[in-house]
Amino acid sequence: MTVTTAREAYGGQMGYVLLAVAAVAAVLSAAITVLVRRERRRMPSSADTHQIEATATQGFRDARRQAHAYHHFADSTGVSALRDRDNGSH
Repeated sequence: MTVTTAREAYGGQMGYVLLAVAAVAAVLSAAITVLVRRERRRMPSSADTHQIEATATQGFRDARRQAHAYHHFADSTGVSALRDRDNGSH
């Protein structure tokens, strides 16, 4: 009974490279399969969904704008915030 090693069975270094490529391809195909299934289960968007997403996006922008203003007015002098506000570049 002869025992063959993995190197002999798969053709040496090239065999290891091929096995690594096959493993990466298997992982990628599994991830793509999960994403495709998830997208198919997603329900089509209705008018209400579009309105909710638009309102949420606007709220997010307002929150960022307000946080930006708080950040500028929170410095020690407050003068730079007023200068930036009057400059119109922000």
